[in-house]
Amino acid sequence: MINDDASSATLAPLVLTVPGLGNSGAGHWQSLWEEQRADCRRVELGMWDQPHRNTWVNQLNLAIRAAADNAQRRPVVLAAHSLGCLAVAWWAKLEAADAGRLVAGALLVAPPEAEQSAIDHRLAGFAPVPTERLPFPAILVASRNDPYMNIRIARRLAGHWGAGFADAGAIGHINAASGLGNWPLGQSLLGQLLKSAILSGSIAKDAPARAGEASRLAHGQGASPAKPATDSPTIRG
Repeated sequence: MINDDASSATLAPLVLTVPGLGNSGAGHWQSLWEEQRADCRRVELGMWDQPHRNTWVNQLNLAIRAAADNAQRRPVVLAAHSLGCLAVAWWAKLEAADAGRLVAGALLVAPPEAEQSAIDHRLAGFAPVPTERLPFPAILVASRNDPYMNIRIARRLAGHWGAGFADAGAIGHINAASGLGNWPLGQSLLGQLLKSAILSGSIAKDAPARAGEASRLAHGQGASPAKPATDSPTIRG
């Protein structure tokens, strides 16, 4: 569900932040964006310390549909971090019929490896990492010294997803411990996606209200600008 009961009075895009393992606490750029930006709302995935893939995907699905199907039909842009990125990728895979109409763009920050090289066993439930091309514009942001995913692997993943790639420099896992404050680079990249959403008029006008496959499953410091990723098409686990 979304931490907001007020309906939007404009067609400006709505940014849904999607945290990762353990949620995003004080000092995390997602938390600061929610405090400082009127267009940001957090998706409450639940089970933050013991994430369950299908539960997270279902909660994300409900939040996206609630935002996209409201009376104003605002474009939805996702801003995901870490394991939240994999939740977005799984949602796009399972809701492929509607994903391109429901979401106008996604900022995917520091996705982790979830397979053999995962540094936390709790990530394994999101393996294998989906490699299908995302049906909406996306930018993947990676750090040169992120312990959760090597930047070369992150670039390859961006290529699979059809996402632009941004090298954020050597700033760890791009979280609160990175000391980024409200992370101006991230806001600049988000701004690119918001502008694209507005110009394209990418609003989910006809998306059905059904919860879809995701719901059914749940019931059982230098930086470079974003650019197309062109690395080899395979991802090391």
